[in-house]
Amino acid sequence: MKRTQKLIFDDDIYNTIRRNIRKYRKEKGLTSAQLAEMVDLSHDFIRQIQSEKAAYNFSVETFYKISVALGVSMDKLSKKQE
Repeated sequence: MKRTQKLIFDDDIYNTIRRNIRKYRKEKGLTSAQLAEMVDLSHDFIRQIQSEKAAYNFSVETFYKISVALGVSMDKLSKKQE
């Protein structure tokens, strides 16, 4: 029987990741729509992920896809910027 584990981050780490996704996306000169297309997700979904107000959580798979598209490691995306 296959067990599925759910990875749950606290709100603080989600907010750090949100800010970093937005930061690195802008550094690469990408719009939210362009990033959405690169990772095969809707533009609205990407906007929600980046919004701290929406507090929308996302899967590790989505996190990985975004990190690959941005060319930034998941570790780097999850670190607070000093």
